[in-house]
Amino acid sequence: MFHSSSSSRRDFLAAAAILGAPALLRGAPVGEAIKVGLVGCGGRGTGAANQALNADDNSILTAVADVDQSRIDYCLNTLRKQQGDKAARKVAVEKSHQFLGLNAYQQLIDSGVDVVLLATPPGFRPQHLRATIEGGKHVFCEKPIATDAPGVRHVLETVKMAKQKNLNLVAGFCWRYSNYIVDTFNQIHSGAVGDLIAYHATYYTNPVKPMPPASARPAGMSDIEWQIRNWYNFCWLCGDSIVEQAVHSVDKVAWAMNDKPPVSCVAVGGRQIPAEAGDIYDHFEVNYIYPNGVRAFVANRQIRGCYNETADYIMGKDGLCTIGHGPVPVITGKTNWTWQGQKYDMYQKEHDELFAAIRKNKPINDGERMGTSTLLAMMGRMAAYTGQQITWEQALNSQEKLGPATIEWNGSFTPRATPMPGITKFL
Repeated sequence: MFHSSSSSRRDFLAAAAILGAPALLRGAPVGEAIKVGLVGCGGRGTGAANQALNADDNSILTAVADVDQSRIDYCLNTLRKQQGDKAARKVAVEKSHQFLGLNAYQQLIDSGVDVVLLATPPGFRPQHLRATIEGGKHVFCEKPIATDAPGVRHVLETVKMAKQKNLNLVAGFCWRYSNYIVDTFNQIHSGAVGDLIAYHATYYTNPVKPMPPASARPAGMSDIEWQIRNWYNFCWLCGDSIVEQAVHSVDKVAWAMNDKPPVSCVAVGGRQIPAEAGDIYDHFEVNYIYPNGVRAFVANRQIRGCYNETADYIMGKDGLCTIGHGPVPVITGKTNWTWQGQKYDMYQKEHDELFAAIRKNKPINDGERMGTSTLLAMMGRMAAYTGQQITWEQALNSQEKLGPATIEWNGSFTPRATPMPGITKFL
């Protein structure tokens, strides 16, 4: 990060930049303000904004966008408390730059920001990311990047545009920015466990945002608004639990396999605990088949009262690496290794790297691997939903679009029924 010895000088430079500086396209000299816009003012978006403000001494939040003014108000109040005595300088969002509605993201992009933080439900990610890159902005893009294969393909095209424009695209796959996990995977890729045989990942946890009963829906509220306000329960908005949450574990599998795709997968999954509505499962288990007979198994569950664990067991010909089943990663076998050091905040590191790259004009582009990891999780979902063996090519080329053709706040939309293996089709 970059620091000035004079707070008054910082304040002057920041204020001057807000008033008249042009949009940032490439690099930014130390001391020049970097104007940040946040799309999606929920908990993750608020956290990302705080991290962006902490990542650079002259990063300033100048615009926010959401569909709900109360979330904007809560977000800004939270940020002001978190920023403390820096709040007046760091959280500089005028009322005219608090954008509301489904098109608010475009207003924010056009408002003169330099960096856009995308933290809405992932069903909106392909559209928002394309508009941000077309607008010449650097991006922090939360995971996953889409909820269906057409969305993934759309994003991969956008990734190429970002490279052509020399823009930063940092993904919210936070474990890639964790020092102790980076060190562990360096050990794996250096042969500490030998050639990989299998990878077993677990993501057993509680429900994230349970669906409220239909009686809680206010009179006159449209289908679209009701579903967006309860986005985690609808696959077109969240991608289901394996794509929205357990994709972190899937991303580590992809990392171990050098981001090369598997040949195929089979999976099981379903809805064990009845839900008020929505169409998502509460458990999955996927068996990925890689070349040379290497297997990867990813299991996730979101059910109360069950055994919880988020762990990784990486098995090689010469040893075993365990992550998450103890305070630090451990390798046993031919090589015995235990991670040592001080863990840093991986969420903060993502933004530290992003803003440092902007300052140095050395762009980061996480796009291809974030596409691989999202589709890998999606592939497992397809196999569980249909009960079929799914190849990588089938997943990548799927034509299934989950959401409505057009999204209007007062619009009607009936999601498909909860998938039934052996009956549900996806191509």
